[in-house]
Amino acid sequence: MPAPFLERFRERPLLGDGAMGTMLYARGVPLDACFDVLNVNEPKIVQGIHAEYIQAGSDWIETNTFGANRFKLGVHGLSAAVREINLRGAKLARDVRETMGRDVFVLGSMGPLGKYLAPLGSVTHEEARAAFLDQAEGLLEGGVDAFVVETFSDLVELRLAVEAIRAITDLPVIASVAFTQDHVTFLGHTPVEVARTLRALPIQGLGANCSVGSSTLYDVLEQMLPEAGGLPVIIQPNAGLPSRVGERLVYISSPAYMAEYAARMIGAGARLVGGCCGTTADHIRAMREVVDRHVPRSGAGKAAEPRRARVEASPAPTLPTTAAPTLLQRKLAAREFLVTVELDPPRGHNIEKLVQGAKLLKERGVEIVDINDGSLGRVRMSVLPTAILVREATGLDINMHFTCRDRNLMGIQADVLGAHALDIRNILAMTGDPPRTGDYVDATAVFDVDAIGLIRILKGMNEGRDATGNSVGEPTAFCVGAALDPAAADPGREMERLLAKAEAGARWCQTQPVYDLEVLERFFQRTRSPIPIVVGVLPLHSSRHAEFLHNEVPGITVPDAVRGRMKDAGDRGLRVGIETAQALVRQIRGRYAGVYLMPSFGRFEVVAEVLDALQ
Repeated sequence: MPAPFLERFRERPLLGDGAMGTMLYARGVPLDACFDVLNVNEPKIVQGIHAEYIQAGSDWIETNTFGANRFKLGVHGLSAAVREINLRGAKLARDVRETMGRDVFVLGSMGPLGKYLAPLGSVTHEEARAAFLDQAEGLLEGGVDAFVVETFSDLVELRLAVEAIRAITDLPVIASVAFTQDHVTFLGHTPVEVARTLRALPIQGLGANCSVGSSTLYDVLEQMLPEAGGLPVIIQPNAGLPSRVGERLVYISSPAYMAEYAARMIGAGARLVGGCCGTTADHIRAMREVVDRHVPRSGAGKAAEPRRARVEASPAPTLPTTAAPTLLQRKLAAREFLVTVELDPPRGHNIEKLVQGAKLLKERGVEIVDINDGSLGRVRMSVLPTAILVREATGLDINMHFTCRDRNLMGIQADVLGAHALDIRNILAMTGDPPRTGDYVDATAVFDVDAIGLIRILKGMNEGRDATGNSVGEPTAFCVGAALDPAAADPGREMERLLAKAEAGARWCQTQPVYDLEVLERFFQRTRSPIPIVVGVLPLHSSRHAEFLHNEVPGITVPDAVRGRMKDAGDRGLRVGIETAQALVRQIRGRYAGVYLMPSFGRFEVVAEVLDALQ
């Protein structure tokens, strides 16, 4: 038995473990399986993961019981096994500790119930408290050293979990909340509000974990620390945001990147650091070194000399329809350089800021705008009404992004037919980010089809039939595009999907943000693109922005040379970011079909200035 938990982290910062689910997933356990029941059915797998984290240097390990409450287990027909699964989870962790002889703590992990409390949902406070009590009793009987109630968004639900634990034990409790990229919880609470609420509870530590990566949680930490009331603060970020590679979710933050932020967090005042989704023993091993040294690592790399890419795009095929072609269609057919700018729908129902931004872009010569559709699994105004409102207010041609995540096969077809009736005919077909990347991790993803299937549906409608072959009457006249990630972890598979999208009916593709055209050259070094390429450009605002995109956002690679340039720029980061984007746009012009500009932080004026490069 190690020294008391509270005594230890008062002496020095402690390092936790990383993800349990990610490690189980890597061992072949399906994402929709019940991870918690493995404590009973496959104990050696769970113990092996605990052992890896202890070997990597963790000061504490969390039990494999995050979802072991009656509601989440009930989905798998295991609601009667709450006590057994939690007890076994605690004992497995303790047995590994004793076998390895390391002085580590075992923390009983308790997550949200997976159902909303009344009045938003149907679970009463009494039912929630009883569910948490069942779980806490099993963990306590199994012999945990402390409890961690983590990844909560609803502070009322978190309070009920703490009350249930306090009804049976005085062991330490740490409460940890999940935040979005916007530095608020799912219910809109700020870090300051969260810290003030949590410090009033009978807990011994508070903090944040999951949902987002190191950069965002560092900001959250800075806001929570002054309001923590002297309680130790815990920070456990994800390894960036996940990217879908085939049927797998891959997190991109490197061990070195997370280790650097761990050192910064400790320097700022965090007492407990670790990792959440996507982190592995390699991440914890790297973090162990900096926790011991308490100094940040240097992340500068040597810049590579960029080479010029030569990718020739095939002309866009002619669509067999009597409908007048869209502006986007005409530009592709004439091989005229295409410029489009992305607009994110608002979080609320007020469209005015977006419209003003679109008008500014129109004044700078933009004729086509992209309307995003719930990127990163976040809730915003639905894409079709946003597209209509922007077009009516500005007269701009619309390229509407459309994802398969939120709609079943009937809903997809109903929505695109409605878009066509409203003369929204440019569609960028996308599979969509899974909900677990965003604010609604318990939401259900549909994915009846992926992007390739959606393109086939749209092509079929252009030929007058729906997905089952039934007539839709007069054929539609959609101009269909596809997405491309030239820096994909599996470039061979990404190329296969691009070819499949083109064969299915895509007429052009738009890339993820590119900062060095050598990336495209490497991607197309063996096969030329079958359709025109519109290259994504996202202007950088600062060195921190560049590091965040490179290390935490799937599909974006910022080369060492560019990140080094941004670091050297210091306070001139935005100016250098604009100049870098302008230089890239000049390179793209004449070599690719067009450029797809993406504003960050709603800064339309930055994109407008980048457009000066085309004058």
